Amino acid sequence: MGIISVEQAGHLYWLGRYTERVYTTLRIYSRSFDEMIDESRDSYQSFCRSVDIPDIYVSKEDFLRRYPFDPTVPDSIVSNLERAYDNAVVLRETIGSEALSYVQLAVYDIKLAAESDAPMIELQQVLDHILAFWGIVDDQIDSEETRNMIKTGKRIERIDLYARLGMPREELVREVHRMVPRVKRSGMAYDAEKLEMIRERVEEPELDHYSLVADVETLVAV
Repeated sequence: MGIISVEQAGHLYWLGRYTERVYTTLRIYSRSFDEMIDESRDSYQSFCRSVDIPDIYVSKEDFLRRYPFDPTVPDSIVSNLERAYDNAVVLRETIGSEALSYVQLAVYDIKLAAESDAPMIELQQVLDHILAFWGIVDDQIDSEETRNMIKTGKRIERIDLYARLGMPREELVREVHRMVPRVKRSGMAYDAEKLEMIRERVEEPELDHYSLVADVETLVAV
């Protein structure tokens, strides 16, 4: 592969971010689904706060239907999956048709789930196809720089979400250690001082989760 343009780099980075956003938020949604179905009170508000999205829903039933499946809601899972697909389509020649096909299959699965009375099977297939996409990225993309740009986006998004969710320090330390070499090897423009600050911040006794979010969001120039 030749030199990666700034535009391509942006698409690779956001492909990594959106696939990770779908994967992590869908896992959280799946864990919460049965609890919300059975509960006598609405707890979807706390879910919205935990992933830092606007609460635009009128009931838990409205949330359970629209949050994963409503393409008119910018923060919905399907909207983020469609953004991942849009980036993948532009990158067909860079990532290959098979990698693109797994993102396409995930879109197909979530549309099937939207029509189902018991959508969790199809939603699990969305997760499986995203995992397969990441496997193809590792196995079939020869360009290390391309892989690292996708995985830089993936790791930054995971740290962003984990910090918003208040995940345990051990999880954040683990993800930061995974992110640092990806950023350095990606060939993307990044703030070296901020990268070191992030590494130090997760080790602080009083971890400031939202400062960590602000740092990772502005780490890479895209």
